[in-house]
Amino acid sequence: MATAVSPTQKTEDIQQNKMTSIKDLAESGGLASVPSEYTFASNPNDQADQNDPDHSMPTIDFSLLMSTSPDQRAEILHDLRKACEEWGFFMVTNHGIPESLMKNMIEVCQGFFNLPEEEKKVYQTRNLLDPIKCGTSFNVEIDKVLLWRDFLKVISHPLFHSLAKPEGYSEVSLEFSKRIREVATELLRAISETLELEADYIEKSMNWDQGLQILAANYYPACPDPEKAIGIPPHTDHGLVTILIQNDMGGLQVQHKGKWVNWNAIPNSLVVNLGDQMQILTNDKYKSVWHRAVVNNKAPRISIAVPHGPSLETVVVPAPELVEKQGRPPAYKGISYHDFLDLQQSAKCYMKPCLDEIRL
Repeated sequence: MATAVSPTQKTEDIQQNKMTSIKDLAESGGLASVPSEYTFASNPNDQADQNDPDHSMPTIDFSLLMSTSPDQRAEILHDLRKACEEWGFFMVTNHGIPESLMKNMIEVCQGFFNLPEEEKKVYQTRNLLDPIKCGTSFNVEIDKVLLWRDFLKVISHPLFHSLAKPEGYSEVSLEFSKRIREVATELLRAISETLELEADYIEKSMNWDQGLQILAANYYPACPDPEKAIGIPPHTDHGLVTILIQNDMGGLQVQHKGKWVNWNAIPNSLVVNLGDQMQILTNDKYKSVWHRAVVNNKAPRISIAVPHGPSLETVVVPAPELVEKQGRPPAYKGISYHDFLDLQQSAKCYMKPCLDEIRL
């Protein structure tokens, strides 16, 4: 007869890299509290504001970005510029991606997380840019506190990679990654225009045709004591823009004007945020904003974040045209996107601003 494994033993297994799933631990039964290894000490002053009128979240109507009306387009570009300057986060509505496709993408990712541990273990890897990798927490080699999340990361551009299981993942993720990338491309063109640059400036300077796109699915199980655990601690994203979808459970919080705000996404909208490469490129005009994922005690949350970056070989520097307009020197030294990704995963940037390491 099989011997039951206690939650304590499962926690020890995760620490020793024998296990890769907080989902398995959380659903093992008998877990009445958060194990000490997962206990995240949050600052009481860092609680999210609930209903602050100063924190109305910007929304961009994608159909207006595609408008042939000069007046409509000028107005939405004004709104986009304001969202990039003041928030670094915004919602996109009327984006043309079918709701059914978004739901199917969440479902096939749920199907992956439901696979037996033995089948998921073939994708366990510590190599940053392996085409497919899954695991738990952030980086168990340097994590001081284990995170209440499992992840799956699949590179979908410049080469498309996929999973054999679950059934349907390959077809759904191919269509989803194409449609998301189309939206990202148009957003980058619009952002270029808000900077008074040519529409294709970011595409050309960042070698967008060979740019990196990652489908990063996160699974946050229900937690017995959400106040004592964290899904993902405060961080910024490494790329140019990240586009996110999620199931019905919220959990994203964004730092705005020094306060944490619950990001209440409009159903079927895309959540977009600017990344570190955008902050470098714009010489601090547009910021990569701190955000975090909190957990709940009601039901699992699944999010799919899709970071889009330059090609790995591209050395990103502040755009000379913007530096000249701003009349101040470049704020960052040049660094290849590949080296920046390595830096972000290192101990020196653990829960610290990665951009500080390259700031001049």
